[in-house]
Amino acid sequence: MSTVLIIDDDPGIRFMLSDLLEEAGYQVADAAHGQEAITYLNTSEERPCVILLDLMMPIMNGWQFRTIQQQDPTFAAIPVVVLSAVDDIKQAAGSIGAEALIAKPVDFDALLETIATYCA
Repeated sequence: MSTVLIIDDDPGIRFMLSDLLEEAGYQVADAAHGQEAITYLNTSEERPCVILLDLMMPIMNGWQFRTIQQQDPTFAAIPVVVLSAVDDIKQAAGSIGAEALIAKPVDFDALLETIATYCA
């Protein structure tokens, strides 16, 4: 079964996305910020097929997480979908080399379609 890692500081968004993805047949892991996500990646036996990454978070934001992820050959190939409400999401997603972007509020159909691209 494919695992999706959600990294977002808003517990309501994590819960809502987890419910949606589990109903669609995915396993879900979540983290409240980038540091939690790095810990998850380093300790989990299963690698996620895609990471849904918010950019604006405390402790370790999305930009910082992505820098660390890209420096680690074990995790660098995991595709990242930016999921954010920043003003220029297209520029922000491009600046970190994200494979895709979805603006908040989330279009669930677009999200499921995007995830299916990376989680066959």
